[in-house]
Amino acid sequence: MGKEWDAGIDIAKASDPNLIRNLGTAIMNGKYLLMENAPEELDPALEPLLTQQKHKEGSVWNMRLGDKSYEYNEDFKFFITTTLPNPHYSPETSVKVSILNFAITPEGLEEQMLATVVALESPQLEETKNMLIVQNAKSQKELADIESKILYLLSHSEGNILEDEELINTLAASKQTSSDIMQKVKEAAATEIEIDAARESYRRVAFRASLLFFCIVDLSSVDPMY
Repeated sequence: MGKEWDAGIDIAKASDPNLIRNLGTAIMNGKYLLMENAPEELDPALEPLLTQQKHKEGSVWNMRLGDKSYEYNEDFKFFITTTLPNPHYSPETSVKVSILNFAITPEGLEEQMLATVVALESPQLEETKNMLIVQNAKSQKELADIESKILYLLSHSEGNILEDEELINTLAASKQTSSDIMQKVKEAAATEIEIDAARESYRRVAFRASLLFFCIVDLSSVDPMY
């Protein structure tokens, strides 16, 4: 049996002889199951699950795994992870699942290292950068809320919209609010350009840190002992 988290997630290895039975239990109980250490070739017994081969018996849906049928709970979720550094799954497998690649890239690691270095060397700079990101997101949400409110009032307005006092007042207030927000966004964009230019002075350090990491990772290609 796989380990169980408090969050209701069962964990089982791909080599677990009880995998299908654990899957059946998770399907019936509407739990999450994570299969770890998956190889490139998945067990054919998983085919009904990957292709969602459900059939109705009476008023309930069932799924057959192995030699047993299980009542299907819609809350059930199945996740697969692998420790393979660069797995190649066949097109037949790829169309049955949603594949997420969490492997870090040199460019992605470089950006993470840049943020770390700037936070250590110029904490105020990185703090301002993060504050601007939050402020821009908030401004965009306010603009979206204003647009939604106007559309709602327009769709629910009765009679002549030119005589709808609430709509007219909302449009007037929204125009001023939108103008103020756009001015803030413009100022933030100018400040962000200056901050990004200052952050770039640490780019070489971030690049070398990323390069060093991937050099160490690739040592295993030279000799397994690494």
